[in-house]
Amino acid sequence: MEPASISLFVNMMNKYRFTVLTDRLIRMEYQENGKFNDEKTLSVCNREFPKVEYELKDSENLLEIETSELMLKYDKRPFTSHGLSITLRSTGAVWNYGKMYAGGENLFGTARTLDMTDGLVLLDDGIFAKNGFTFIDDSATPLIVDGEVKERKWECRDIYFFGYGDDFFGGLKDYYALTGNVPMLPRYALGNWWSKFERYSEQSYMEMLERFEKEKVPLSVAVLDMDWHITDIDPKYGNGWTGFTWNNELFPDYKRFLQKLHERGLAVTLNLHPADGIRACEGMYEKAAKRVGIDPDTEDTVEFDLTDPKFRDAYFKDVLEPYENDGVDFWWIDWQQGNKMSNSNLDPLWLLNHYHFENQQSRGKRAMIFSRYSGIGSHRYPIGFSGDTVASWKSLSLQPFFTSTASNIGYGWWSHDIGGHMQGDKDLERLVRWIQFGVFSPIMRLHSSNSPFFIKEPAKLEEPYKTIIKRFMRFRHRMLPYLYTMNYKAYADGEPLIRPVYYYCPKDKDAYGVGNEYFFGSELLVGAISVKEDREIKMSSVRCLIPEGRYYDIFTGRIYAKRQLRKLYRSLETIPVLLKSGGIVPLAGEDDMDSFKNPSELELLIGAGASGSFTLYEDDGISAEYINGKCVKTDIAIDWVEDSKSMTITIGGAQGDISLIPSQRHIFIKLYGIEKAEGYDPDKADHTLVIDLGNVSAEDGHSITINNVTLAENSWKEEVFKIIDHVWCELRYKEEVNNLLNNCKGKEDFDMELSGLEVPEMLKDAIREVL
Repeated sequence: MEPASISLFVNMMNKYRFTVLTDRLIRMEYQENGKFNDEKTLSVCNREFPKVEYELKDSENLLEIETSELMLKYDKRPFTSHGLSITLRSTGAVWNYGKMYAGGENLFGTARTLDMTDGLVLLDDGIFAKNGFTFIDDSATPLIVDGEVKERKWECRDIYFFGYGDDFFGGLKDYYALTGNVPMLPRYALGNWWSKFERYSEQSYMEMLERFEKEKVPLSVAVLDMDWHITDIDPKYGNGWTGFTWNNELFPDYKRFLQKLHERGLAVTLNLHPADGIRACEGMYEKAAKRVGIDPDTEDTVEFDLTDPKFRDAYFKDVLEPYENDGVDFWWIDWQQGNKMSNSNLDPLWLLNHYHFENQQSRGKRAMIFSRYSGIGSHRYPIGFSGDTVASWKSLSLQPFFTSTASNIGYGWWSHDIGGHMQGDKDLERLVRWIQFGVFSPIMRLHSSNSPFFIKEPAKLEEPYKTIIKRFMRFRHRMLPYLYTMNYKAYADGEPLIRPVYYYCPKDKDAYGVGNEYFFGSELLVGAISVKEDREIKMSSVRCLIPEGRYYDIFTGRIYAKRQLRKLYRSLETIPVLLKSGGIVPLAGEDDMDSFKNPSELELLIGAGASGSFTLYEDDGISAEYINGKCVKTDIAIDWVEDSKSMTITIGGAQGDISLIPSQRHIFIKLYGIEKAEGYDPDKADHTLVIDLGNVSAEDGHSITINNVTLAENSWKEEVFKIIDHVWCELRYKEEVNNLLNNCKGKEDFDMELSGLEVPEMLKDAIREVL
């Protein structure tokens, strides 16, 4: 093959056009009038790719295009299943136009909303399938012309074929190149959010925050649902669902209220339902009416129409921007009024997301909105609001799978109503499991309906649920250095925070069947528990695939030293969160809870037994300067030498604008999987070793070598005894297992004899997890 230009254009009477974007991504167009689209669409914003090699064969009735990965055949007629096909050279799998999978299975993408759902929902397709190919249909997506969103004028076929096989990260990289990268979130967005559909006043909201502070539970975002604005209006204006004027009975001085929230280290978002436009009952109506050319004396509504630049000017300049100047940080766009504007086929949700985000960007802000998913390309407008779900185990069980498959369409920042929004029953076990998932999900946002019986405030919960929830919510804020680095990697490298297990184990069929398990960034493997605990063993479980290598549970120290597919059992206090050997997770110190500040203390969680590296990313957390490269990066490396059983941990000197971080940091290292180490005394219970490095210069860094390291194995007898001591089954079962434990010849003998005991099978399975 010889090098070709960026794109390949082939025309026959100006009706079709093919563009080879990469060796695995081809654009295919058919247009009867020959007027092809070169404008951006709401889904596709870039078609300028590096040069790619291909071979072209063009005969009278057949066009063939071959890249190193694909073979395309086309009969030069309107697209049909027998006239247009693409073959994957690596596997021989064939795609025929109009036949999506040809016997394969799409690995799914995401959905517009989970509103009113109780469990399973129908998901849209993603860009990956088990047979290695899929496509995006951009034929009807609105265009972006000179900054305006426009409907297409002509019917067409505009298809993008993806043939990336199981190269998931490669596919995502090119997908983001095509559809736009993911902006960085402000740092505060990664902390704990508090939200409830409750008629708060300034006083009651501050009292609620004081309860959180007393319990030492950190928050980063204060959410106010629709009762921030006036809802009781004169019926001649309609209902109070739409509103833009603060309720001064509840908030006598809203500017003072916003200032108080900021003084507590909280960002603020307000709920919007803008469908009814700007009505005469609103405080800013006169300005808005004059801006669009309406006589205010008529009291005619400034109708909601985002296709009208005049309305957009009034909406942003007279309604929203003044509140942002007063202290509102971003907007919760709670659109639920359909998918078509009254005067066009344009989706109002698309327009809201696009123009809201664009408005913030145009003013130099690090833009962020909070809104529902509107389709392919929505990742450019984070964060996603998944909607009002039923509070049930079925809803909880869906969310880990739903969140991980969204990465298959590049949508990495879903926010769920953690704990469920409505209905359901009081089940504090379920609330704990949901919050545990929430802490290890993209956005940790508690939210619920206004029922007085829907309680999620830790201060109002009984034990042991209260203590567990507090511990996990504090851990969320400790993870901010890790989460913020993953935030950067999503922007810079196209790697979402949540990653299905098959991204890392594409050849392992079992990796495609563990829906509640996912990689949480590059270093952690999480199993989200979403089933009620068994009455006898007082534990719940999650089916997980442990890949090859060594993995350590960061909460218990339990060691997994080989590839296995099994249920992992945990009591209510914890869930499986595994750190790979050679993995590095930076945590903030126990008291570094402020989501607006880079921490003065770090703890590095490190999995022993392999080399590894991690680059900690930090910036000011709030401005758009990250786009210009204003940041600081710190390289952390592990050099594991198998022959000498030694490991050197190097914290490099910070590179970049070091004024963004403390000049010195108190740094601790916590090593997992250590039985012995020269000069140190590891904890025998969980096989961890904590080393205090003291204050370390950010500019100079630090290095430490640990010699004669012996890697640990599970203390299986102690672990088995803990399990049988914990369970609530009959004492005779406990005694049978304990007798075997005390008299067996070894682990293999115990495992074999355990099979013959007449004890609950689930208990046997839980015991075998540690063998």
